[in-house]
Amino acid sequence: MSGVPTRIGRYTVARELGSGGMGEVYLAYTPAGDLVAVKVIRNDKLDPLTRARFEKEALIARTVIGTNRVARFLDADPYADRPWLAMEYVAGRTLLACVDSDGLLPLPLVASLGALLAEGLSAVHSAGLLHRDLKPQNVILGDDGPMIIDFGLGAFMDASQETLSHSGMIIGTVRCMPPEQAGGHPQVSPAADVYALGTVLLYAAARHYPYDGSRWEAIAAQVTNAEIAPDLSGVPAPLVPLLESMLAHAPEERPTLQVVSDACARVLSDSGTTPAAARLALIAHTNGGGASSAPGEPLTVSFEKLIHEQADRIEHDEPASPLDDPARVSQAEADESEPDPDEPEVLLPEPAPGSKTRNDPPKPGAARGRPPASKRIADELRALYAADPVL
Repeated sequence: MSGVPTRIGRYTVARELGSGGMGEVYLAYTPAGDLVAVKVIRNDKLDPLTRARFEKEALIARTVIGTNRVARFLDADPYADRPWLAMEYVAGRTLLACVDSDGLLPLPLVASLGALLAEGLSAVHSAGLLHRDLKPQNVILGDDGPMIIDFGLGAFMDASQETLSHSGMIIGTVRCMPPEQAGGHPQVSPAADVYALGTVLLYAAARHYPYDGSRWEAIAAQVTNAEIAPDLSGVPAPLVPLLESMLAHAPEERPTLQVVSDACARVLSDSGTTPAAARLALIAHTNGGGASSAPGEPLTVSFEKLIHEQADRIEHDEPASPLDDPARVSQAEADESEPDPDEPEVLLPEPAPGSKTRNDPPKPGAARGRPPASKRIADELRALYAADPVL
């Protein structure tokens, strides 16, 4: 597609958000003025079977209920010259951008992230669908917590056996895909999403993937080799057993999403906090304290403890909060650059930037008189909780 279209279906296009291996994504408006994200699929992804599967999954995707963790599916046209789907637009930073710029998430926040995303994926699976391409770029950290995006593209991530065996293509992000998918088996189970969630939590906790390399072939060879264990270096000890099980080579050896949720809840309990308090702390840490809370609800002791732990970590070890970053990263970062035309269609995340600034000393005279980001986050959260319950 050359240039930015003015309309896609009934939506008026405002601008391009990004492009990747699957196509382009645009910020657009409904006729009433609501923001949506519209994804247009590349022509080389199309065939009658794929269009039919897309139509089927689009109809099912509208039925996903019971979660606030998945960007809502709004509309689609699988039989347009270039199929498109419209999703709820989620403003915020990707998990990848957050970790790369601000550093690792503390243990309770990783556990909160895991519980929330597992709950979202459970709703998707209950509708009979899979995500098939969960990765740090597809998790947006917005004002209400983490949201899974690009749900609904499963039809394009799961080709038929005939198509796959004849073309030899591997569709997905190889650093985050399970062995069965990396090995070229198109018909995957919910255990594939469990594995991908494990890679997301690993990146949040340790800022690396279970397998890595300079080229996708080398990574895929490691992923599909049962003798090579995933790299869990840097993972906090309480999370290691859970991630080991989620990243198990055999699908049947991975836990269910309910087991993942229960394990994350135990980590939160052992950390002295509750799921509700941990979610608020996760929002404060990644999004500047835009949490919604019940008016007049007091801060719990465990939440105060989390605030102080974050304050100490940010002021001594980690970079400043995203509150200090004037440029808020949008959903566009969820899309990656086009793959090398000489390679199979494998979507690889951008290489993580160097971490040399992680422990750099502050520059002389920098931000004097400005309260630490962690203190401002804590003050804003306390102000939220101090709201008059009568109002």
